[in-house]
Formats: sequence, structure tokens, C-alpha cells
Amino acid sequence: MSAFVYVLGSFAGKTCRTYVGWTDDLDKRLTAHNNGSGAKSTRGRIWFLLYAEKHAGRGAAMSREWHLKRDRAFRKQLAATTLGR
Repeated sequence: MSAFVYVLGSFAGKTCRTYVGWTDDLDKRLTAHNNGSGAKSTRGRIWFLLYAEKHAGRGAAMSREWHLKRDRAFRKQLAATTLGR
């Protein structure tokens, strides 16, 4: 079963907050975040998909999520690219 790692972005003025997670259904998970039933830290914002990777299984996706959560430079670059900087 395939799994996805994703990076979401939420914009407030000129700043962008990012969130990294994993799922087996990207559309369903993004809807959950925007409806307030996703992770507690994502509630009250409108989120957009900035980046996604497909992995062969849950373990690989969770490992990659762990690495992306610690790669602030990559997430900052994604946000800057989206903002057009």
C-alpha cells in the first residue's frame, strides 16, 4: 500500500507557516486539515499543498516525514518559491 509525505503551507500576509505529515489519501487529509479535524496545530487556518512524495509504504513515508520536519531550509525554500521570492 502506498503512502504519501506532504508539506502544507498556510499564508498570513507575507509569512508562510508549514506543516509536514504523512497519509495514504492526500485529498482526504487536506480536507481534514481545512475542516479543523486534522492535527491540532493546523486548526483555524486555510492550508494548501506545497509538496508531496509517494512512498511504497507507511514505514518509508514516516521516515521521510521525520527528515522533512527537521529540514527547515527545505520548507523555507518551498514557502519562498510559492510566494514568488
